[in-house]
Amino acid sequence: MWAFTSSLGGGMVAGDTAKITLTLDAGAVCFLGTQASSKVYRSPAQTPCLHEFHGAIGPGATLVLAPDPVQCFADAIYQQRQIFNLASDSNLILVDWISAGRLAYGERWAFKRYSSRNEVYLQGKPVLIDAVALDTRDGAIAKRFRAGRFNCFATVFILGPALIDSAQKSLKQIAGQAIEPRSSFIRTASPVSGGVLLRFAGSSVEQVGHALSEHLAVVRELLDDDPWLRKW
Repeated sequence: MWAFTSSLGGGMVAGDTAKITLTLDAGAVCFLGTQASSKVYRSPAQTPCLHEFHGAIGPGATLVLAPDPVQCFADAIYQQRQIFNLASDSNLILVDWISAGRLAYGERWAFKRYSSRNEVYLQGKPVLIDAVALDTRDGAIAKRFRAGRFNCFATVFILGPALIDSAQKSLKQIAGQAIEPRSSFIRTASPVSGGVLLRFAGSSVEQVGHALSEHLAVVRELLDDDPWLRKW
């Protein structure tokens, strides 16, 4: 099953809240994406936009949650929390990423605050909790030792018995890569219980998008089609 949200992949104005609850029955395969990047408009009153996702993935089921990146406009505030409850043999691919903003308008890491928290529970027990926070109260986000030269960051989870070969392939590939000083693209892989956690940093959305497509080739096998064919 393919589905695309209408609440995300459009635009969120100050104070908007989007809540999505998804339940997959045993053996189901679902790709959930967005129509386009999720634009978060400025918040002069510093009122945040909120997004909550709760996913219950049944036995043997597979969820691919792969939205386009979040794009925060200048002075925007965005908070996201996503919770996934897995059975013992459930499978999950999660793509969570953010761009620097509207570069063509001179807005580069110009938002106020961005936070994203992802929690994965296996039979009720936490197996992976990951959080990212970019806040101007800690200093300019574009500074050298924060976002620096990069304009896009992505976090990817690949978890579950049906995806373990893909997870191990990415882990091995990234472990063998050469380190290039001042590279415009960086990727890392960390083994986790039942899978892998990937991180990407690139100079553009397109660059990171191509890397996602490369490491998530298994998605094309699951869907018998390519959801990113005309994206980048």
